[in-house]
Amino acid sequence: MSENRINEKKISVRKQKVKKNHIREKLIFFTALTVILLIIAVFARKLCPYDPYAQDLLQAQKAPSAEHILGTDRYGRDMFSRVLVGSTTSIYATLLLVAIVTVVGTVIGIVCGWCGGIADTLLMRISDLFLAFPSLVFALAVAGVLGGGIHNAVIALAVIGWPKFARLARGLTLAQKDSAYLMAVRMSGSSTPKILFKHVLPNIAGQILVTAVLDIGTMMMELAGLSFLGLGVQPPAAEWGSMINDGRSMLQISPWMVLAPGAAIFITVMIFNLLGDTLRDYMDPKQRAKTKN
Repeated sequence: MSENRINEKKISVRKQKVKKNHIREKLIFFTALTVILLIIAVFARKLCPYDPYAQDLLQAQKAPSAEHILGTDRYGRDMFSRVLVGSTTSIYATLLLVAIVTVVGTVIGIVCGWCGGIADTLLMRISDLFLAFPSLVFALAVAGVLGGGIHNAVIALAVIGWPKFARLARGLTLAQKDSAYLMAVRMSGSSTPKILFKHVLPNIAGQILVTAVLDIGTMMMELAGLSFLGLGVQPPAAEWGSMINDGRSMLQISPWMVLAPGAAIFITVMIFNLLGDTLRDYMDPKQRAKTKN
């Protein structure tokens, strides 16, 4: 019986290692796809076969062809070039937005979780207030007050996006606060900033990073939604949400005007979501413990 149990354990460990290797390969693959997306967004202008803002009414609403692989819009502008240029705004504005809400929310959450008191109660009640409203509806209200433009759209989404990370960071900090190693660190005389940024933050950064990556797709769609409703990027600037809005009245006549930027959003969001899911599996502490055993 003991030999059978040993063999079963070896088989289980082998399966866990195979699974871990598979997850690592997936992580490398989706990371490579993400890097390719970011490189395309950086060099979008140089990759454009045509000027994305040059109008030619003689070429208006041309169907996809060898000359214009994604067709042209109502002003004769090449859709492929506009989708490429739009990637710069859509992707990097989203990454900036996610970076802002992650940093702000994490700092607030760590401070609240560690210090407690009136500041913790006040900030958490404010976060509850923000979380009580549907995020996009709240963002529409804020963006409507601030006015149109990509900067105001990012600010509007940042205002309603930080409570999620604040709540997460606060909960993780509270879980770490009473641990034995932090008690030892405090007894050694370390200052509070040193404890928070040298010991607490590194231990909670993994879960926050996974949440941030998974939030990229949601933020991208919300940013595109604001642009679609006229509260984000303003024409003639190329951005996927505003491009869908420009072509929606021509959906039955020239569907490629909507399908091209829509497909770009779908592919980009899917890649970031798959990257986030794989990163979560890779950083799962239970999975690591099984593999080590």
